[in-house]
Amino acid sequence: MDQKISIGDPVPDFEARNQDGKTVRLSDFRGKPVLIYFYPKDDTPGCTREACEFRDEYSKFQRLGAVILGISRQDEMSHQAFRTKYHLPFDLLVDEKGEVARALGIASVPLIGVHKRQSLLISPNGRLVCVYDKVDPEKHATQVLDDIKNAAER
Repeated sequence: MDQKISIGDPVPDFEARNQDGKTVRLSDFRGKPVLIYFYPKDDTPGCTREACEFRDEYSKFQRLGAVILGISRQDEMSHQAFRTKYHLPFDLLVDEKGEVARALGIASVPLIGVHKRQSLLISPNGRLVCVYDKVDPEKHATQVLDDIKNAAER
């Protein structure tokens, strides 16, 4: 059953393996803004474009103290190859059974079962700031950067 988290709600902690098999927990990043972006599949055109946009803007995210975590259903080997091929400087997390997506209210594409391209922006204190339901892979990084800056100004 999908959870529905509303803006301002605490985001449930979760853990998942990254591309190197290391366990990563959302709570590891308390005190920093966190973007969790769910994407359908490694090394596909839209997913590559989105990941590379985050890569190209990564230094701006770092200056804001923000963490980027990509999540899809592929395994560690697939994530490692994708990350290496495109020089991605952030972790890609494994959600093979879709448990993290369900816990955070992220939908799956019917019949195919991959994650929909959706993102969550989480405040440094662990609360949901923004939900991105309709993500444009070419503009998403800039949109998130603006939202992090605006949230910090409030």
